[in-house]
Amino acid sequence: MAAPAGGAWVTRDEAIMGTAIHVELWADDRRLGEAAAAAVMDEMHRIDRAMSPHKPASELSRINREAARHAVPLSDEMYALVERALAFSRLSGGAFDISYAAVGQLYDYRRRVRPGAAELERARALVGWQHLHLGPKARTLRFGLEGMRIDLGGFAKGHAVDRAAALLRRRGISSALVSAGGDSRVIGGRTVGGQESRPWSVAIRDPRRAGEVVAVLPLEDTSVSTSGDYERFFDDGAERVHHLIDPATGHSPQHVHSVTILADDGLTSEALSKAVFVLGIERGLALVATLPGVDAVVVDTRGRLHASAGLLQGLPAAGP
Repeated sequence: MAAPAGGAWVTRDEAIMGTAIHVELWADDRRLGEAAAAAVMDEMHRIDRAMSPHKPASELSRINREAARHAVPLSDEMYALVERALAFSRLSGGAFDISYAAVGQLYDYRRRVRPGAAELERARALVGWQHLHLGPKARTLRFGLEGMRIDLGGFAKGHAVDRAAALLRRRGISSALVSAGGDSRVIGGRTVGGQESRPWSVAIRDPRRAGEVVAVLPLEDTSVSTSGDYERFFDDGAERVHHLIDPATGHSPQHVHSVTILADDGLTSEALSKAVFVLGIERGLALVATLPGVDAVVVDTRGRLHASAGLLQGLPAAGP
């Protein structure tokens, strides 16, 4: 039976891209809102089919199989993503590097497996964004080293929420939130009864206390990404082995617990959340300070908050 027309909040949740996908939106017509939410999920599935390293038929898997042997033609979407990834690698001095995958594939967090020293050293020799060669005329990618791999896990979800936000705007949605794991995008303010709007309240979770938050940010028309050492990890003796890997060392950085980035688009916020995590507080916030329209909140290993200049005044704390 068709849902009745009329303004309403529509929410939808699915597990896609190995993470929780959530969309909530206000629609003046419920049926149109439900169709828009379904279109977001369809787009998430499309991106997963193209960019998953675990699906043999994905474009990413084809690149990893063939690019060391010859230049691989890329779709326009993939070319643009790799081009942006290389730009973030240059910007961050290599702290963000999609070729980290040669090392990343050696970790299994469920089975508590990490590479030995010799294995890690061999894999580290295959990491280096400078060996990713884009061919702008033919729109191709070639690996400069046999055995290189790329992984868009630090990038694809930000791209996905950007695509979802653009899709919703084209459908006339002016109040919505789309999230893919730690990456979110808010459109407009949060409509209250279809009459007025107020900022969305986006919480930064406490990295060590389940269910607690360290700050709540009032946001409109903003992308926000959080990278934390609590997402995929195991504790191994004196340190936490987690999925955020320093491309230069192949190890998990230990100097912060989480990094949250606010930016105009999800690609920027997600890439910088990874880069700042690797760079650490001082160098990471120094990088953010050079980027107009970008802000950061870093939770250090003692649970203290460090914020960029744009947030230092009036960061709304929530809880101790």
